[in-house]
Amino acid sequence: MASNPFPPIRFLSLALVAAVLTGCVHYEARPVALEKTASAFETRSLAGPEVREFLASKIGRDFMEWPPPEWDLEMLTWVAFHFHPSLDVARAQWDVAQGGIRTAAGRPNPTIGFTPGYNLNAVTAVSPWIPGTTIDVPIETAGKRGKRIAQSRQLAEAAHQNVFTAAWLVRAELRRALLDATAADRRGHALRELATLQQRTVELLEQRRQAGAVSILDVSNVRVAFARAEADAGAAERMAATTRSRLAQALGVPLAALAGQRFADPFADPASVLSVEGLAVARRQCLQSRPDILAALASYEASQAGLQLEIAKQYPDLHLGSGYQWDQGANKWNLALTLELPILNRNQGPIAEAQARRREAAAQVVAAQARVIAELDAAQADMAASAAQIDGLEKVGVALQRQADLVHQQLEAGGADRLEEQGAQLELAVGRLALLDARTKAVQAAGLLEDALRIPFANLRSVETDPRPPAQSQNP
Repeated sequence: MASNPFPPIRFLSLALVAAVLTGCVHYEARPVALEKTASAFETRSLAGPEVREFLASKIGRDFMEWPPPEWDLEMLTWVAFHFHPSLDVARAQWDVAQGGIRTAAGRPNPTIGFTPGYNLNAVTAVSPWIPGTTIDVPIETAGKRGKRIAQSRQLAEAAHQNVFTAAWLVRAELRRALLDATAADRRGHALRELATLQQRTVELLEQRRQAGAVSILDVSNVRVAFARAEADAGAAERMAATTRSRLAQALGVPLAALAGQRFADPFADPASVLSVEGLAVARRQCLQSRPDILAALASYEASQAGLQLEIAKQYPDLHLGSGYQWDQGANKWNLALTLELPILNRNQGPIAEAQARRREAAAQVVAAQARVIAELDAAQADMAASAAQIDGLEKVGVALQRQADLVHQQLEAGGADRLEEQGAQLELAVGRLALLDARTKAVQAAGLLEDALRIPFANLRSVETDPRPPAQSQNP
């Protein structure tokens, strides 16, 4: 009497379906609403309570007065870390790379197949159906899985270091914007003062021209200088408005968020940044610890693991199989062992590509260090040149101040006139403007040196995590 072959097959089917369903991840829609994201950006504020809480946790300071009467670079840096979208992008890319580790660690799934047959010449009272099933279990050889994991971990580390690089770029752009905004404001005032002095000179010369003491050509030359000073002052004032917009962009907030806020003076003595000995130590350290260099090094290690993986692929994987067939009352089992024969293709092409990628990655490491050395040399040269220029201009400024004081004394004693005093004041104003420009360049050079060294500041590693709650960071 024929037995029913289907219960074991049904059991296998049900078990397979149950295993698949219990391990599935279900899709959850998270649409991006452009109107909401734009509205959320427009409502950002430096005075928000979430900013106060964030700053207190990052810099360890209790704010008795909020918002603070003055924002310094440290506080503004953490505000930028809180709001700037580039850090969100870098962290998301790191998450993707970490997901790649799980992908690399995945083992190949076994496969199962059903092979039903039908016997057209079956004996009466015997089922003509010949149900069968096969299973195939792949077995990776030569440690391929471990090499995939090692490669993915190094790629994740490169993405991890890119988070710190993004943070430094945010800080550098913020510092430049803050300096440019302050310098443009100061330059605008200095040029406006110069234009006022030029206007007074024009008025004095016009009086002399009417008295016949000077020619109209002398007055015209000073009028041209006055018009140029007026134009320069207007351009500086427009630049001040533009740089304030750049400051808002560097912070990741709308321009309206800066209204009523005061910022600390970013002008500092560049010579006090680091001593000569400290600079030498920091230079050696940064060539081995800068995030972009470490990212390039991690990419190189990933290329090494990639080459090992391609070499391991020369050795074929095994497939262990088994089959069952119920053949008209007879239970039949079989075993199978299959592998690819590496005769026509020994994976030489991918190996050659992996070797080339490793050479490229090694060159990228050297190029990154060379770029850093060039940045350090340029910043140090700029700082030295700026210091020398400032020293010379300060001496000139002292001499011009003495000259202006002397002319004023002569004016009071009757030995000079108003025009001579105006000329001395004009020279002093021009000297002050040149000194302001030189100091601006010196602070810019100090900033470039900080960008090149990238000496970690307090609590930098906390930029790895998103500062906002999950609901806010994931759902726009």
